[in-house]
Amino acid sequence: MPRVTAVRTGAQVFALILVILILIAGGLVWFDYLGLVDVKELATPIVSKIAPRLGIEAELPEQIENVEDMNLLEIERLNKRQKALDLREAELDLRESEIESKENEINQMMTALDEKEEAYKEKEKSFNDRQKAYDNRNTNLRQTAAYFSGMAPAAAVAMFLEMDDQDIIDIMRAHQAISDENGTSSMVAYWLSLMPADRAATLNRKMLKKPES
Repeated sequence: MPRVTAVRTGAQVFALILVILILIAGGLVWFDYLGLVDVKELATPIVSKIAPRLGIEAELPEQIENVEDMNLLEIERLNKRQKALDLREAELDLRESEIESKENEINQMMTALDEKEEAYKEKEKSFNDRQKAYDNRNTNLRQTAAYFSGMAPAAAVAMFLEMDDQDIIDIMRAHQAISDENGTSSMVAYWLSLMPADRAATLNRKMLKKPES
């Protein structure tokens, strides 16, 4: 009877210990689920010691040799992004340089055009001034020719002989043009006939040449 009682007591103790272990294991699992305890980390030292005695090769968690290697992927991604930005910046610098070159070419062309336009304006102004001077001179010559044609031929010739050859020729040509326009007789031949022969010959020879512009 005492032996049976001892067996029952041993069974009860074993059952109680088993229940306690189950409760502890369940608590650990629950705490691990809640994130309060890392069961795998706690069990690793125990398993590493017990497993070899039981003939079991324990599978330990993989150790990370270098924690910085975890950032290698991020560092590589950042490096690629930096290279892309550098390449983009280089392209923008090149395009900016090309735009500046084009702007300089356009500015040079505009400057050249402005200079040509200014030269054209000066040339046009010079032409207009010459035309105006010619018109004024032509008007004066026509007025002078009309004045000479209204004088007595001898008096007109006397005044001619005191003038330069070119001035006499210009007045006579203006008088000839007026006579042609009005359909009247010209006094040029008569004026020359009243002059000394050598002076008349010189004037006649010069008048046959192309008029000066």
